[in-house]
Amino acid sequence: MRDTTLPPADTRSGILHRPYLWVTIGTCALVFLAAFESLAVTTIMPVVSRELRGADLYALAFAGPLATGVIGMVAAGNWSDRRGPTVPLYSSVVLFVAGLLIAGTAVSMPLLVAGRLVQGLGGGALTVALYVLVARIYPGVLHPKIFAAFSAAWVIPSLVGPFAAGIVAQAFSWHWVFLGVVGLVIPALVMIVPVLRNLAPVQGQGSAGDKPPTPWAPRRIAWASLAALAVLGLNLSREARLPAFPAAPALLAVAAVVIALVAVRPLVPRGTLAARRGLPSVILVRGLASAGFFGAEVYLPYLLIEQYAFQPTFAGLTLTGGALAWAGAAAVQGRLGPRLSHRGAVRIGSVMVLGAVLLALATAALHWPPAVVIAGWILAGGGMGLLYPRLSVMTLALSTKENEGFNSSAMSISDSLGGALALATTGIVFTAFTTTAASFAGVFLLTAVLAAAAVAVAPRVTTKTP
Repeated sequence: MRDTTLPPADTRSGILHRPYLWVTIGTCALVFLAAFESLAVTTIMPVVSRELRGADLYALAFAGPLATGVIGMVAAGNWSDRRGPTVPLYSSVVLFVAGLLIAGTAVSMPLLVAGRLVQGLGGGALTVALYVLVARIYPGVLHPKIFAAFSAAWVIPSLVGPFAAGIVAQAFSWHWVFLGVVGLVIPALVMIVPVLRNLAPVQGQGSAGDKPPTPWAPRRIAWASLAALAVLGLNLSREARLPAFPAAPALLAVAAVVIALVAVRPLVPRGTLAARRGLPSVILVRGLASAGFFGAEVYLPYLLIEQYAFQPTFAGLTLTGGALAWAGAAAVQGRLGPRLSHRGAVRIGSVMVLGAVLLALATAALHWPPAVVIAGWILAGGGMGLLYPRLSVMTLALSTKENEGFNSSAMSISDSLGGALALATTGIVFTAFTTTAASFAGVFLLTAVLAAAAVAVAPRVTTKTP
């Protein structure tokens, strides 16, 4: 029996034709707004920190949402498995909007950070609820296209978000960077309300003879909270400088990474950290690719500014090129559909990311022309555009109605934790060297190792036998 009352559609018509048009626009708009807010805050946070006199909480304003997002992902996944994605989606939007309102009306830095924590909780839950909604609404043949649209909706804000946020902050106030999004989230949600109302209940909600619903998993939420604390601890470990114990930051960092890995084990499919074939390796590649890509990306503008005297505006064009390549490659893989196998897309994409990071390493270590790293990051964006949507498709294809929420949250957790741990670790590596050139080389060497691990695991995303 179908999960919704939507009539069967001609899948050749695509995701922008009836009956999928409005739900496609609404879900992509929610993804776009969540991504826009994440990127826009990067632009305005120096102004916010100066106005609210909160330099000591600057890093926490970024690390906090990543940490609480993990908790939201686990809770939304478990809730979706129990009751379907409808109520978790509504709740996540409420939390996201509440966080925006708190941050947008903040008169002190602690209050703004509190809003960011609530916003991260809602944003993490929103991601998982949307993935489960996709599984319930769209037929499998359309999954590559809708996830390509999600990729584009996430990438486009990287082109306009920072600039738009700067304009809003200068013309009005930084408060409206938060408050303005609230007025856009509500219409986006309204577009998908009709479909949410028509969703059939998950098995176990109906008659007494149905299978019992998935139980609540408080232990998973507790493990997610521990993982979140470990991420925060890793981000703050650099501040733990004790003159009598100079090794304290490094030891705290190692302890935080170990705790994060221990805590994440119950939150992902069994065998994920061991790269077991099938879904576990799909989840692992997602985290490794995220770690390699984002761990390197944040240092590219810094490299161009420090070593090649680029202006910040031109240095940022490196990221723009990668973002455009990501969106383009995501669209290409969506059009290719089954003509490009999932395994092939993941392997090609991961190799492209590794090649780009190696070019960045060579540029930093050997002082190659900056054009090399700029062109290389276009290659990296293309690789991510190939593999990211396909990993999302494979996660849903390897899930059942009873564990779609758990597996979707596992993918999001791997993505978030991979990037967060990589960013924190590269920060430690960067400050460990005495010269700027060595610092950049160390960062890109570490991210190259992570990208190489993704290449090594990529062939294991499918089993040997059908």
